[in-house]
Amino acid sequence: MAAAIFSFFIINKSGGLIFYKDYGSAGRMDTNDSLRLASLWHSMHAISQQLSPTVGCSGIELLEADSFDLHCFQSLTGTKFFVVSEPGAQHMESLLKVIYELYTDYVLKNPFYEMEMPVRCELFDINLSQAIQKDRVALLGR
Repeated sequence: MAAAIFSFFIINKSGGLIFYKDYGSAGRMDTNDSLRLASLWHSMHAISQQLSPTVGCSGIELLEADSFDLHCFQSLTGTKFFVVSEPGAQHMESLLKVIYELYTDYVLKNPFYEMEMPVRCELFDINLSQAIQKDRVALLGR
């Protein structure tokens, strides 16, 4: 069985891509494509909040397509975390919350990290890889 997660993104509240990791082997994106996708998602998310007939809508949380699903979690500060996964992948919301906890623990508490800037933190990378791997193992075990 292939890995459930193709890629992971973090977008700051201004719509800038601050972290990107590719986990899929087919169809790798170059840097410009990942920047365009992050910017497009930020815009679509903001527009959906304004156009939603539901009062208090926080934007798109799941985008389902034939070949992938895009799951999004937005923190209270406006930072967006999203994964592109296989269609029908389960428990992505809880994985995104675990990743958000890793982000707060290893990035935001890092005294050398500047807000809204690209994430370059080795401990975050290591723990993110472990969380993704744990999720893959859980999917294989079902």
